[in-house]
Amino acid sequence: MSDAIRLIVGLGNPGEKYLGTRHNAGFRFLDELVRRHGASLRSDTRFGGEVGRLRPETGDVHLLRPMVFMNRSGLAVGALARFYKLEPQSILVAHDELDLPAGTVRLKRGGGHGGHNGLRSIAQVLGSREFLRLRIGIDHPGPGNDVVGYVLSRPGPEQREAMERALDAAADALPLVLGGELDKAMQILHTPTA
Repeated sequence: MSDAIRLIVGLGNPGEKYLGTRHNAGFRFLDELVRRHGASLRSDTRFGGEVGRLRPETGDVHLLRPMVFMNRSGLAVGALARFYKLEPQSILVAHDELDLPAGTVRLKRGGGHGGHNGLRSIAQVLGSREFLRLRIGIDHPGPGNDVVGYVLSRPGPEQREAMERALDAAADALPLVLGGELDKAMQILHTPTA
């Protein structure tokens, strides 16, 4: 199983100022995994972030929360991937996605960065776009609106609840992803609920 996930990265910006913002949806996903699996994260300067580990039956999975700004996320991901000799296809990156409604989560293998600076940085450092993405919908503010201000602000109660439900669904589907049942996980996550 060469494409087995061995690293889960949650993207966001470090610091009190960015806590709970839409752009930190990847951090929130990592928090949920840590909570559910009784794991912990600790600072590791070698990797420019906080690291931890899940120990499912499928084998150890590293966790990484880059503690550098979004546009430098690739430095942290690249350092850990090189150290543990991980191929891009064994990496899952959880990130906010403007092009999906809040409450929606999608899995995608490869593709472009869609203007997301974290994905751009990771693809540049890894020299590949073939990592798996967990796209966490945050809605789009609409044409002509301030996208940067929007992603760096906190969602309202209704949107936050929708995002939390999506993160729960993604965490529920993670065992399928780790077990190599990506198609089944996609079918569950990509099927609208009534």
